Formats: sequence, structure tokens, C-alpha cells
Amino acid sequence: MDVVNELLGGFAAALSPQNLLFAFIGCLVGTLIGVLPGIGPVAGVALLIPLTLNLEPTSAIIMLAAIFYGTAYGGTITSVLLNTPGEAASAITTIDGYAMTKKGRAGVALTIAAIGSFVGGVVATIGLVIAARPLGSLGLKIGPPEFFGLMVVGISLLVALAGKSMVRALISGVLGLLIAMVGIDPVAGAPRFTFGSDRLLDGVSFVAVIVGLFGLSEILMTATGGRNHPLTPGMRGLLPTRTDLRRSAPAILRGTGVGFVLGLIPGMTGSVSSLLSYGAERKFSRYRDELGSGAVEGVAGPETANNAHANGALIPLFTLGIPASPTIAVLMGAFLQQGLTPGPTLFTEHSEVAWAIIASLFIGNVILLVLNVPLVRLWTAILRIPEKVLTALILLFLVIGSYTINYSVFDVFVMILFGVVGLAMRRLDIPLAPLVLTVVLGPLMERSLRESLDISQGSFTIFLTRPLTVVLLVIGVLIAASPLLRLRKPAALNEDPET
Repeated sequence: MDVVNELLGGFAAALSPQNLLFAFIGCLVGTLIGVLPGIGPVAGVALLIPLTLNLEPTSAIIMLAAIFYGTAYGGTITSVLLNTPGEAASAITTIDGYAMTKKGRAGVALTIAAIGSFVGGVVATIGLVIAARPLGSLGLKIGPPEFFGLMVVGISLLVALAGKSMVRALISGVLGLLIAMVGIDPVAGAPRFTFGSDRLLDGVSFVAVIVGLFGLSEILMTATGGRNHPLTPGMRGLLPTRTDLRRSAPAILRGTGVGFVLGLIPGMTGSVSSLLSYGAERKFSRYRDELGSGAVEGVAGPETANNAHANGALIPLFTLGIPASPTIAVLMGAFLQQGLTPGPTLFTEHSEVAWAIIASLFIGNVILLVLNVPLVRLWTAILRIPEKVLTALILLFLVIGSYTINYSVFDVFVMILFGVVGLAMRRLDIPLAPLVLTVVLGPLMERSLRESLDISQGSFTIFLTRPLTVVLLVIGVLIAASPLLRLRKPAALNEDPET
């Protein structure tokens, strides 16, 4: 009852006209930041912190938090309409989202994304209210060996993203691992594969890679006659049917679970949640064979996971004072600037502020739903822009987005290079998703492996003596071996029952 009373007090503060206005501004700005490729939530929140220093602590954090989860939806818009991820976590959405756009179903994709984001965000916020303390403690128990096991599960989903050819998927995955290895060695601190260039010490920009792979390669594919211009949806194409909603429901539930759980683990990003959610749909969806060609599950799952992750990642911050991602670290800086210390003392020393911010998460998700679903028709009107003008605008966004990552022309050239690589991969029918998966998970997997071996002084038995690690490794092996099980099943069915 104490929690309920405190939450009701939080709603009373969050629903004040001033805080409602700041929540709306944050959602709107976050959506716009998500639309622009390359900026992302980290830069968006960081750039606006100075503007909030003169605001009341509650209003300031409410607006910055709204920007944080607003970008999760904004990145969907360009991913679906233009095949250009607005932020890294939306990269996987381009596969089925843009395929739906080409079928004239862009409005359905955006509406399902908004509904999924709303459900994922609200459920994760309920988790913050009910089980913040025990779930936050669980996140602390995940050390390097458990993290490695989780990454093995993630990498094993490469099988699920293989498409028609496992060989082509492995080529894509290995290319992603090679890209991920460029830069400073995460443990030894020595440069590797930099070819003497200082610009590669921080590695190859992930945003420049995905913007080139998906956005620029799509433009090049269209220019060379390999793509048709997307269809502009009519009124019927703007809203999902009952079948769409029915098919999306299981994907939304799975995406909520994946995003919320991974959001609790420090070091995880929304990109990982989106990728693993898509992999889960590849394994468990009844319509898995349609994924990649415009299946609504391919939008519902990743987008739900993205928003559930964004809200779930606030649990370690609020309860333990641990930033679970770079954006949360920036948000933690905003807390400290306002004289608030995230962690257990937040609920004792600044209880009214903490509960007002939590209540604003519910309100912000409602604002995003109300803000974006009625505007689906406006967003899809982008497709009515003449093709030459639209192509020029997309190219402008790609160049600006790539440049603003590090304010470096070098990243623009990286984007162009991977645009050409993406075109070649499309022409050779090599899937892009495995490359994205290994670029994201490769560095995390390597770091956790080497940290685990440092702990055990080089002994691999550390992975067999920790129960959670063993469970995760077994799951990873079973997922990787699933194609062999599918090959044996038809053979068994074809056996003559008389023999």
C-alpha cells in the first residue's frame, strides 16, 4: 500500500501542467532525434542537459527521460519508410518494416510499432514499480561468465537469421566480427587492425556502418534498377487489421520479455534487445517463414523489445545507482547535476522526485502513443515526395548523420564504403542481419570471454562451474544445432513404417 500511495503522489506531481508540458516536449524532441540518422539518444540527451540546469529537478529529469525513450520510437519512422535506421536499435526493423512499406503497408508497420512500444514501455515501468529492488539485485549477479553465456545465445541466433543459405549467413557474420575487432583491444589496450590510422583507434563507427549498409545501399540498389519505389498507402493501408493485431500479440509479448530482462543487465544496449527479439521471432513465430518479406512480427517484436529495454534499463539506475547503458550514464549525469544521487538513497532522500519521474514514464508512453498513431498518415506522406527529391533528402540525412557521430568526414567515407559493401551483399544475396548481429555482439562477447579467463587465470572450467552460465551455453548449443534437428525430422518421417 505504501508503494501505491507513493505512486499516486508521483502521478499528482507528474500530471501538473508544467511537468506534462516538459514530458510532451521530451517525447516530441526524442521522436525528432530518433528520425535523424546518426544523432541517437546519447547525443540527444547530452546536448540538452545544459538547457535543463535552471529547471526544477523533477521537470528536468522528466524531459530528459522522455527524450531517451522517445528516440526509441523516432528511429522506427525512417527505418520503416526509408530503410535508413534513425538509431542503432532500429537497424533490424528495416528488414521487415521497409518490406511492408514496399507493399504499401507503411502505416500498419508504424502503428504496430507504436502499439508495441507502448506495451513494452508500460510493462517495463510496471516492473520498475513492483520488482525494482529484487530485479536490480539479479542484474548484479551476472558476471563476465554469465555475460559470455548470454552472448553465446545471441551469436547462436545467427542460425535463425541465415535465410536461404547458412554459408552466406556465415560470410556475413564473419565480416561483422572482422569489423568489430578494429580498434583498441578491450583488455590489453593495444591497437589492432588500425593500419596505423588514429581515426580507427575507437573502432569503426557502428552507426556509419548500418546507415551505409541499409540506407545508402538501398539508394544504390534503386538507382541500379534493383528496387522499385515504395507504394504510397491508401486509407486502408494506414491501420492494422484484426489479423495484424492477432499476429503481433505474441511477438509483442516475447519482445517485452526480452527487452525488459536485458535492460536489467549493465552493458546491454537496445540494439542487442532488438536483435535477440528478432532472432526469437525467427525461432518461435508461427509465421517465421514470412520474416524478411514484410511480416508484421518482424516489426512488432524488435520495436517492443527496444522500448521495454529503454524503460527496464532505468531499474538498475534507480535502485542501485548503476548506469546500464551509455545513455543511462548520461542521464545519471543529469541526476547528479540536479543534486540527486541515483540508488537506494534516492527513494529515502528524494522520494517525491523519484516517484514523480516513475509516474511520468507511464504518462510519456501514453503521450508517444497519442502523438504518433494519429500522425501515421503524416509520416507516410513522406512517400508522396517525388523520388528524386526524396533520394536527395535521404542522402543529405545520411551524410549529416554520419558526420555528426564524431564530427568527422572520415565517418562519411566509412558510410559510403559500407553502402557499396551493402550493395554487393544484396546483389550476391548475402543477408545483412548476421553482420549487424556480430558487429553488436562481437565486442561484448570477446570482452566477457577474456575477463572470465582473467578471473580463472586462464582456465575454461569457469564456464562449467557456474550454473547460470552452463544453462545459457546449453541453450546456445541447442539453438545452433536446431538446423540439424530439422534435417533429421523429415528423414524420420520418410522412413517406411513396415521396415
